[in-house]
Amino acid sequence: MPKRLLIVAHAPSPNTARLLEAAERGACHPDIEDVEITVKAPLEAGPEDVLACDAILLGTTENLGYMSGALKDFFDRSYYPLLEETQGLPCALYIRAGHDGTGTRRAVEGIITGLCWKWVQEPLTLRGEWQKDFVGQVEELGMAMAAGLEGGML
Repeated sequence: MPKRLLIVAHAPSPNTARLLEAAERGACHPDIEDVEITVKAPLEAGPEDVLACDAILLGTTENLGYMSGALKDFFDRSYYPLLEETQGLPCALYIRAGHDGTGTRRAVEGIITGLCWKWVQEPLTLRGEWQKDFVGQVEELGMAMAAGLEGGML
């Protein structure tokens, strides 16, 4: 039975849409055969999606020093239904931060701590002016998540 990776990412601009596409492209790498990928916007995702996955990759913008309202809404609707059901779920996060991303990271980390999910790596914060390299970094993150699932390392 294939493993399932859920990608929940807020992508309100062309550049953040490129990041989401990169995460999916990396996760769908042709060498990774036994992982199913589901991509949802935060306002479309819910607890049933998380309950059906084996790992989750989150993506958000930095909005006024916090996570996007859409990702916060996802957590607001999903937190209590998932609280006892998904402890230990492997997760990762990328943040598109126009500034430093500290408040965004801290907010998401607090929720992840409460849910008892397991970080597979430090959150990836893409700071400052847009850089082409951001796309590659997020693609690598998506690939690492899917490969880790397939290889039984997550």
